[in-house]
Amino acid sequence: DAAALHPVPPGWDNARITPERYAAMYAESVNDPDAFWGRVAQRLDWITPFTRVKNTDFTLGNVSIKWFEDGRTNVAYNCIDRHLASRGDQVAIIWEGDDPSESKHITYRQLHSEVGKMANVLRNRGVSKGDRVTIYLPMIPEAAYAMLACARLGAIHSVVFGGFAAKELASRIDDCAPKLILTASCGIEPTRLVQYKPLVDQAIEQ
Repeated sequence: DAAALHPVPPGWDNARITPERYAAMYAESVNDPDAFWGRVAQRLDWITPFTRVKNTDFTLGNVSIKWFEDGRTNVAYNCIDRHLASRGDQVAIIWEGDDPSESKHITYRQLHSEVGKMANVLRNRGVSKGDRVTIYLPMIPEAAYAMLACARLGAIHSVVFGGFAAKELASRIDDCAPKLILTASCGIEPTRLVQYKPLVDQAIEQ
C-alpha cells in the first residue's frame, strides 16, 4: 500500500557508507578476515593489544573459535570511560518509560557514576571476574547499569526477560548457575503490576 510508505527524508543520501563500499567491505571480511577485523578492532581501546586476530579449528569433534585471544579490553571502558574527556556531558542513553511523561536523558558522566555504583554493589556481594550474574529486571536504566557493571568487573551476565514465570526463570537459573541474581521488587506495565520478587523466590525454591 503506497499510502503506508514513509518517504525518505532529505539528508539520508549523506550516509557514511554506500552500497558499493558495503559490498567491498563484506567481500574483504570474507576473503581476508585477519586484515579486515584486525583493522576494525583498532576502533576499540585495548588494555593489552592483540597480536593474533583469529584462531579457529573446525575439525569435527575439535571445534575451537578464538578471536583476539591474546588481547585484553573492557567493554564498559569502551562504552563509557573513553568518552568522558571529549563528551562527558553528552547524552549516552535516552530512557522512556511506559508512561511517556517519564523519561531520562543520561549523560556519559552520569552513566559512569551509576555503573560504578552498581559494580561496587556487585563486588561487595562477592561478584568477581568469571562469575555469572542473572539479571531479571524491567526495562529500566538500572538494567543497562547492571550489564555494564558486569562487564566492568569481568563477570558474565545472563538477562532473563522481566516477568517470565517462575518455572521459566528457574530453568534459566539452573543453566546459568549464577553467583547472584539481580532483580527488582516489581515491574510496572501499562495495565498491570508484575511482582518480580515472589517469582524469583518461587524460582529459587524450584
